Amino acid sequence: MARIQSLRGQGGATSESGRVCDPVQFKDFAILYRANHQARVFEKALRKAGIPYKVSGGQSFFDRAEIKDLCAWLRLLVNNDDDPAFLRAVTTPKRGIGHQTLASLGELAAKWKTSLYEALFADSLGTVISSRAIGSLHEFGRFVNDLEYRARHTSGAEDAKLLLIGWLKDLGYEQHLHDGEDSDKLAAARWSNVLDFVDWIAKRCGGEIENDGGATFESEKKSVLDVAQTISVIVSLAERGDEQNVVTLSTLHAAKGLEWPHVVLAGVNEGLLPFQSGDEEMSAQRLEEERRLMYVGITRARTSLAVSTLRRRKRGRDTVQGVPSRFIAEMKLHEASAKEDPREKLKALRAAAAQRAAAALPSP
Repeated sequence: MARIQSLRGQGGATSESGRVCDPVQFKDFAILYRANHQARVFEKALRKAGIPYKVSGGQSFFDRAEIKDLCAWLRLLVNNDDDPAFLRAVTTPKRGIGHQTLASLGELAAKWKTSLYEALFADSLGTVISSRAIGSLHEFGRFVNDLEYRARHTSGAEDAKLLLIGWLKDLGYEQHLHDGEDSDKLAAARWSNVLDFVDWIAKRCGGEIENDGGATFESEKKSVLDVAQTISVIVSLAERGDEQNVVTLSTLHAAKGLEWPHVVLAGVNEGLLPFQSGDEEMSAQRLEEERRLMYVGITRARTSLAVSTLRRRKRGRDTVQGVPSRFIAEMKLHEASAKEDPREKLKALRAAAAQRAAAALPSP
């Protein structure tokens, strides 16, 4: 993320030769990787940084049905007038509120020009909906109001996680996943995605001890509702579908034939590129195929290429030391240019911008 921000920070600036650099847009960047599962960590980092993106060659983590379900609830907490979010939340999990009831609620809302949520509490609701259905709708409304209140007054990662896990338990969401899947293994995988999403939200609520350059500090605490607000904005922009100025996340296979000005080739480690599953042997033919994939990634870049490796990575349930790919040495990529820390470069650009701004101020 720091590399993207630092290169964008150079756009429009004057280089040492006196030439004004061309503006750098998000669509000028691509992050390429060997396997689909690697996209998730980049998606989370991009969303945290507020950088728009699209996933090519695989399904976005945030496009999974279970994540969309939870995002709908968060959007409804932030904006009770979000009718699409209301419809998804009120029917997931099922709570005895049928399509006919919702259709009648929609007709009432249209008649009085209100949102579906506001129509829940209309005095005339009993004229179009049965008393039993009204009871279910009012129970849902009270649940939303209570959750919104608790989300507004809960901050910090630890308390946020307790709130979110309790909410999912009250919803019976894990059982909902098992009821909707024939395979317990698939249901468990979807529940694992949900817990991963909960952890991500909780961490964004802050209050954790972090280390930056040797200095230890507690990150700023945010309420669950504040974080939900940010997620709601990001989801709304993504659903518009007309945003083309975005960073591309792509597998190497899906990137064939495409080019970008700036490319980050990520996770170039033994076991990932070349890809090797478990203790399987790497045949000469397979190794050559992996080498060609590496070459595909390198040749996607028109202006700059960054090759990144992992210090540590997951292998099964274990965390192991990351070993740089043999391809880096073979292609002498480590000799192409000096290593740079984009975070330091970004700090320098910000400092230079601050100096220019201070110099532009009128003298007292």
